[in-house]
Amino acid sequence: MTMQETSAGIAVYDHQPFFEKALRYGLQNGLIDDAKLESIRNDAPKGMVQIARYFGTEFLRPELEKSRERMVNLISLHLEQDCAGDLRQAAELLRENSFLSRSKAGSDMLKGLLSMPDNTHFSMIDSGGFRDEMIPVLAKWTLKTLPEYQQELAKREAIQTRLDAAFWLAQKLGVARRELLAADTDSEAVIRTGLLSLAAGRSLMPNWPQFETVVNLLRKRAEAGKPVDLVLPKDAPAHLRPVLQATLESMLEQDLPKVLDASVKPRKLFIQSLNFMGRYFWLDEGVEDVSELDRAISDQWLKLTQRHTDDSSLITLFLCIATGVARKTTLTETAAASLVRKIRKGSYQPQLASDFIREYAPHENHNDYQTLWQNFVTETERDLKDERDTRLVEAMAALKLHCNLVKAAPKLAKATKST
Repeated sequence: MTMQETSAGIAVYDHQPFFEKALRYGLQNGLIDDAKLESIRNDAPKGMVQIARYFGTEFLRPELEKSRERMVNLISLHLEQDCAGDLRQAAELLRENSFLSRSKAGSDMLKGLLSMPDNTHFSMIDSGGFRDEMIPVLAKWTLKTLPEYQQELAKREAIQTRLDAAFWLAQKLGVARRELLAADTDSEAVIRTGLLSLAAGRSLMPNWPQFETVVNLLRKRAEAGKPVDLVLPKDAPAHLRPVLQATLESMLEQDLPKVLDASVKPRKLFIQSLNFMGRYFWLDEGVEDVSELDRAISDQWLKLTQRHTDDSSLITLFLCIATGVARKTTLTETAAASLVRKIRKGSYQPQLASDFIREYAPHENHNDYQTLWQNFVTETERDLKDERDTRLVEAMAALKLHCNLVKAAPKLAKATKST
């Protein structure tokens, strides 16, 4: 059964190419006159030769026959896609534009499709647009149907949206687009790491030690019964929210229970586990980059941090600075309790730690460390200063969550003198 067209000019079903249906509709309804029809007849042979030459040779009859099929299909794809199947609109486009321009419009439509990314892995992205080496692929697409084009378009648009979401999150965390394009990772891994980093209060994309710190911080929060705020960023663009939300839901359901499992070391989970390898992303800092970073850090910073970059060590150091005690990256529980008592007596100036970060921390880490410290101050202020907590239960719990606390080594009994 074939369906011609409805009275409204919508082609429902017909074996004829859409171009021929639109042309017939235009002739029957007075939209296309004889002069326009004659112009189309004159241009058609020129178009056939041009297409045959582009895809091979114009000197073989089979190639010319194939080019005719391609030309008609290119025009049909363009008209049906742009006019959403409306024959009147398609006939008007034929009337108002040259025949060859509609063939070119169909070709441009396919070139645009093939120039879109077809892979979410950054190393597979080719941002050079359409090139001559893609002509054989274009030749195949000139003979495909509109549903095939639309299916491929939807697939590639979804890929582009996922890439855009990764680019947006990376930029939010201080990584430029060109850095991602040079990275051997998938956009999904960047999105997952971005969401996990934001949940930990970080403002920069982590390298491996920093990523490990993010995981350990979230584990400490979970162990303390505090919520792990893995949520959609409030400033996420509307068109990126669905793909970000889908990844977020996948992380909550599949990843988070394993990420928060303190019995498995982060390195074993993310680097050695087959299920998690390549699932997350961290910046790869080569030897030259690290050396350059070391040269930029002041002697004072190196001396006090002892090259520790994990959040717990840094917060412990900042807390010591803010309370005016000996600067250390590890405290005994006894020293920590004493520190809480000093805070409750008024010996607590968080600004001192902020000033120290501003003066000595590596420039590229300033914002990250300031955010880390301010989050700690906000989250622990009530517990550290609550005079009702006379036994320091809540205060010590807060410090154990954020700082490096160790139990004091037992004192050795004095040896008795032998008689």
